[in-house]
Amino acid sequence: MASHSGTAEAARTAAASTVTLVLMLAGWEAIVRGLGLSEQVLPGPLLVAQALWQGWVGGAFWPHASATLQGALGGCVIGGAAGVALGIAVALNERLRLALYPVVIAIQSMPTVAVAPLIVVYFGVGLPSKLVTVSLLCFFPLFVNTVAGVLAADPRLLDLYRAASASRWRMLVDVQLPGCMPSLLAGLQVAVVLSFIGCVVSEFVASRAGLGHLIKIYANDLNVAVMFACILSLAFLGGATGYGLSRLRDAMRVRWRL
Repeated sequence: MASHSGTAEAARTAAASTVTLVLMLAGWEAIVRGLGLSEQVLPGPLLVAQALWQGWVGGAFWPHASATLQGALGGCVIGGAAGVALGIAVALNERLRLALYPVVIAIQSMPTVAVAPLIVVYFGVGLPSKLVTVSLLCFFPLFVNTVAGVLAADPRLLDLYRAASASRWRMLVDVQLPGCMPSLLAGLQVAVVLSFIGCVVSEFVASRAGLGHLIKIYANDLNVAVMFACILSLAFLGGATGYGLSRLRDAMRVRWRL
């Protein structure tokens, strides 16, 4: 019964999204035709679709999409793992929390766009600079959400484990980490969005490959249709990754019985 309800809801969502997309495309075409806009100002959806077809079917977008995915997801994994590890350590140690938490907040306040050129200077043009830039962006949401999730563990369960002389490791694994999962997964979804932003920023600053690099090149040529195609490709990659995370979140809810 629950499976049938979930399928029906997914079908209604898909239908509503399709109608919204069709209306948006129709409005887009109407604006272009009604105002007589040049394709160098705002190309119509057919020109953008043609650019998408040529880019993906022709094969020009594949290596650049791969470069962007490597930078975004690789940096997200590195920064997220560091954020979770340090977040657990800070949450479990009050002295460490007092010493490091304000410092992390202060460092995160620095705009990444301003730091990105320095990262390129230190790590060169290519994948390493993307990984560092994305890691810095993804570290903070995972760090903050991990600290908040671990500290929000049920105090009654913790008292029960202490009364049973359980180790800190056992309390962490049995109580604090399961309770932390909703907060951690929410931070991960934010981090994935930031990972694509950070990767594109790095590609804008200096890069030899990536969808952001393509946008920069075609902006100089005023080829707006290909720019739109690259932007839509980024939206698709980010949306597909976000959907995958939502499925993971549902699976983790079952696993941890959240």
